[in-house]
Amino acid sequence: MAKEKIVLAYSGGLDTSVILKWLKETYDAEIIAFTADIGQRDELDGLEAKALATGASKVYIDDLRDEFASDFIYPMFQSGALYEGQYLLGTSIARPLIAKRMVEIARAEGATAIAHGATGKGNDQVRFELAAAALAPELKVIAPWRSEQFRQEFPGRAEMIAYAEKHKIPVQASAAKPYSMDRNLLHISFESGMLEDPWFDSSAESNEGMYVLSVSPENAPDQAEYLELGFEQGNCVSLNGESMNPLQVMDKLNELGGKHGIGRVDMVENRFVGMKSRGVYETPGGTILFAAHRKMESLTMDRDVMHLRDSLISKYSTLVYNGFWFAPERLALQALVTESQRNVTGTVRVKLYKGNIIAAGVKSPVSLYNPDIATMEADPSQAYDQGDATGFIHLNALRLKVSSGVEQNARK
Repeated sequence: MAKEKIVLAYSGGLDTSVILKWLKETYDAEIIAFTADIGQRDELDGLEAKALATGASKVYIDDLRDEFASDFIYPMFQSGALYEGQYLLGTSIARPLIAKRMVEIARAEGATAIAHGATGKGNDQVRFELAAAALAPELKVIAPWRSEQFRQEFPGRAEMIAYAEKHKIPVQASAAKPYSMDRNLLHISFESGMLEDPWFDSSAESNEGMYVLSVSPENAPDQAEYLELGFEQGNCVSLNGESMNPLQVMDKLNELGGKHGIGRVDMVENRFVGMKSRGVYETPGGTILFAAHRKMESLTMDRDVMHLRDSLISKYSTLVYNGFWFAPERLALQALVTESQRNVTGTVRVKLYKGNIIAAGVKSPVSLYNPDIATMEADPSQAYDQGDATGFIHLNALRLKVSSGVEQNARK
């Protein structure tokens, strides 16, 4: 009788390395390891050999970087998504893509279950499983961290490190450097370990060795660098006049942003499961793209369309953060976002300097800015009669005067 097949989302880090071995032993199953290449770079080196040596019967390492940039990062950035005013959703937006491909592999391999290494306290468990529910409700989901047996065997990271050492599974985490990292094309995140203390200063010079994508603003070049981003319908399609696809744009912006110390965020956020958590993020390229896109919109988006879209940013961001990428409400919001970007076309110039993105110009063939109308000098177009503002103000003041009169009468 054939063994059950389980597709495991495998990163090669401490958790999933231990889980691969544990699943194989506990379920007596065939484990198919799946790693999505979404920009981890050298973290993928030797991953296939490591997974096979740990007990996987088969390993998929799929290059999803183009799809990640074009179908996930770019649509999200069109929305202006920013969770709790700081987080550019680098981890959140990667999870639906990973789940989508994992489901495809499970179906192709005849697997009955998928598994992940997300903890029972985190957001990723929700993101993976909501995506799976939307795409393949027939598949069983195994979440070892929510298993009483698994938690008894591994009450903490120290036990997992010891288990990995016992089974000769090489992992980056150690007792001396216990924080976890998650890297992709959009960002890298750091959490746990010493970062669980919100008073711990992640910006201190002594902690500079933690960072991967960026230098500190203090160590960035003393010379500013100018950059021109070309947009078409809300998507960045060129840098300094050179046409690029979304993946190339993200790679180049990460390089430039990291060089100039841009995109570091240290925040305490509200997880979907109810607790607060502290995370440190490096998002150099995404931070530049976010700022430039907003600048482009300021010149080309209709006022009320912009305000309507902006009123939905919190909702859209929360949907992505909480794992509802494939939910009908996110798809409906995306349709509105796509329509709002129809004329977001032109060029934005920015200056990068020591952690700052400084606006240095914007132009567009479909600009809604008319200098003849906006000028404080004589209006040659005569499109705006300043006298008309009198009636405009009177009409808008009417309800305020009525309300004030009622309150004054009530006090008499």
